[in-house]
Amino acid sequence: MTDLSALSSSPTQGLRDAVLKFFYGPMDCGKSTLALQMNYNHRRQGRRGIVLTKHDRSGGARITSRIGIDNEAVEVVDGLDLVELVAAHDRIDYVICDEACFYSVEQIEQLADLVDDHGIDVYAFGLASDFRSQMFPAAQRLFELADEVARLQVEVLCWCGRPGLLNARVVGGVMARTGEQVVIADTGTDAEPDGAAEDPVHYRVLCRRHHRTGDLGEQSHHETPTGREAHV
Repeated sequence: MTDLSALSSSPTQGLRDAVLKFFYGPMDCGKSTLALQMNYNHRRQGRRGIVLTKHDRSGGARITSRIGIDNEAVEVVDGLDLVELVAAHDRIDYVICDEACFYSVEQIEQLADLVDDHGIDVYAFGLASDFRSQMFPAAQRLFELADEVARLQVEVLCWCGRPGLLNARVVGGVMARTGEQVVIADTGTDAEPDGAAEDPVHYRVLCRRHHRTGDLGEQSHHETPTGREAHV
């Protein structure tokens, strides 16, 4: 075997081409759950894969879901070459990429290289837009390059009952319009105990109408934080 034994050549004639698929949606719509299920399904069929993530809610190198399942993963740090990462393994048939919206544009290009040059399936999952409703650069590149783009169909609701489409950053009880694109914070309305932080930050999913107006509705006292989010 050569040093690049994990990287097979492009599929031979008669076999299906490898694919780059991007699954997107707002918070709480089951992106990580689907990523874990897809990894399970492929492994069950004897395929070898690698699981990647960045800024998982657990704070570690894992994919975790809100329904309690998780899996070890490789943390995608800035500057990590994903082609070289795959080459370090004996054989890779597919790559699962959770939180792909936080990867660099260069790393998205590398995912496309894995598909086109080495016949490796890539399944990416992530948000499309940030708290300002502006697209993440990596997500935009995935929209441009992916063979298939699918919005997850698990319905997330705004407080008003309409479909939740956009992610809102809430700082001190007010929806934020400016700030860093990625901020780690909790995802419940009771993100901090009284007095624990001067400006507690959390995230909520809103419909388009209430995201545009900044209307958060009545803050529920029954919501609790579900973990750390490196979001929007």
